[in-house]
Amino acid sequence: MNVILRIKRYQPETDDASRFQDFEVDVEPADRLLDALMFVKRNIDGTLCFRKSCAHGVCGSDAMTISGVERLACKTLIRDVAEKAGAVVTIEPLKSLPVQRDLMVDYTRFFEFYRVVKPFLVPVQNTASSETVQMPAERARFDDPTKCILCASCYASCPVVAEKDPDFIGPAAIMQAARFVFDSRDEGIGPRLDILDDAHGVWPCENHFQCTRVCPRGIKVTKNINMVKRQIKAFKEQSDQNT
Repeated sequence: MNVILRIKRYQPETDDASRFQDFEVDVEPADRLLDALMFVKRNIDGTLCFRKSCAHGVCGSDAMTISGVERLACKTLIRDVAEKAGAVVTIEPLKSLPVQRDLMVDYTRFFEFYRVVKPFLVPVQNTASSETVQMPAERARFDDPTKCILCASCYASCPVVAEKDPDFIGPAAIMQAARFVFDSRDEGIGPRLDILDDAHGVWPCENHFQCTRVCPRGIKVTKNINMVKRQIKAFKEQSDQNT
């Protein structure tokens, strides 16, 4: 069947502003949207720019706004966004990130927020042995955040980032913090308190659940953010008792 890909274009050398361009393509309902974009680039307009890598929903590089929703092009089937022949599928770059070219955005600020939460193990000190033993139940506490592929779909969908606080570190950064905050081998909240317990840390989150809805990995993002909030409160209460 034929569908129309209505793609938002921006070529900085020639365009003063973004514009939409339509491409008619012949596709099957089970085809991936990424395949349709590749067809356009290979056969119709080689100047079309977008990111892709693994094409299996693991790298997160082909995140974009498809029919108004943040998705991975490699995991989006034509039948997910086009019910019948002649349907128009609108494809735009992720919101809240500067557009570099067509569907490509600048992730610099996104990864600055990622790095600032210390997304690495800060080992617990003074353990009884040289090895820190972790039980399955302890491992399960941070299983959900480990699924994050840093595609930025949650960040782009967040109403707080878009409308209220562009300095909010965002859901993805908090997920990366949660992965270690709840790891029994890690020092937890302490090393990350200044960043997370900040006006632009976890507290701007208003529980819109958009991040959870768009996550291509099915992570309960909002739940994890609220768990981090509770962990901060517990840490501060314990610190007050010890002083």
